[in-house]
Amino acid sequence: MIIPDNSSLQKATFFLTGFQGVEHLNGWISIPFCTVYLTVILGNLTILHVIRTDATLHEPMYYFLAMLALTDLGLCLSTLPTVLGIFWFDAREIGIPACFTQLFFIHTLSLVESSVLLSMSFDRYVAICNPLRYPTVLTPERIVKMGLSSVLRSALLILPLPFLLKRFQYCRSHVLAHAYCLHLEIMKLACSSIIVNHIYGLFVVACTVGVDSLLIFLSYALILRTVLSIASHQERLRALNTCVSHICAVLLFYTPMIGLSLVHRFGEHLPRIVHLLMSYVYLLVPPLMNPIVYSIKTKQIRQRIIKKFEFAKSLRRFQQD
Repeated sequence: MIIPDNSSLQKATFFLTGFQGVEHLNGWISIPFCTVYLTVILGNLTILHVIRTDATLHEPMYYFLAMLALTDLGLCLSTLPTVLGIFWFDAREIGIPACFTQLFFIHTLSLVESSVLLSMSFDRYVAICNPLRYPTVLTPERIVKMGLSSVLRSALLILPLPFLLKRFQYCRSHVLAHAYCLHLEIMKLACSSIIVNHIYGLFVVACTVGVDSLLIFLSYALILRTVLSIASHQERLRALNTCVSHICAVLLFYTPMIGLSLVHRFGEHLPRIVHLLMSYVYLLVPPLMNPIVYSIKTKQIRQRIIKKFEFAKSLRRFQQD
């Protein structure tokens, strides 16, 4: 790959990169990425369709699951054009307005996912610790407010980032290390002090992901205390089983995020491929695995999906006859 030097760069342009040194294999590399993106889209759309069309799933737990699926779908679609554009068309150039727009959606949806996971932990806390109050606490109106507050909180906190980046002059290379735009990477290309961006970025992470993860941990500590007080061993297992899917979703989201943060902060000596793979794992694995986890571990979702496939199969047979 030929990287343009600074003298040939237009000021309103960044250059994205994929897997450097193996550009001749881009066609083959695109196959697993296409498979992942297709699975993410079909999996999350299936979850949304099943919840929307089955009245028995119109309950708080499944409304929050629908929010998670919508967020995962948005996160997937925000990176898809540039990632596949590089592999298919070698389209590496991206304008600064488009780059900042992509950055806004990636970071906003990541924070929304954290907030939705917190809402889901609150749902499990109320269902297990205060089951009699569950219908009155988690009303449809309150669920809508929780969803809107998650989006508003995330969007308002991320909104200053493009403006903070816009004030910089980028006198270094305009070449980004990933196939999409991230705040941490772009600000490192600035030729002036980035201390404000660093402080504000840490503030955003602390008051969103930091607070959310602490509250999720607290909710499960209270859930565990309640479950251990149940006399029946079978009832304890049944209560904990309703939390397994959510715990998996939490681990799928926070584990890659922590790993990526550690790699960025302390892994400068690591090969570039490690940074690339960790960033793809962080952005693609949760949207890929969440529908699979909920389809396998949530009995109601699994049964409805199987029923949909059986209906489609019987309809095909009827048309053939």
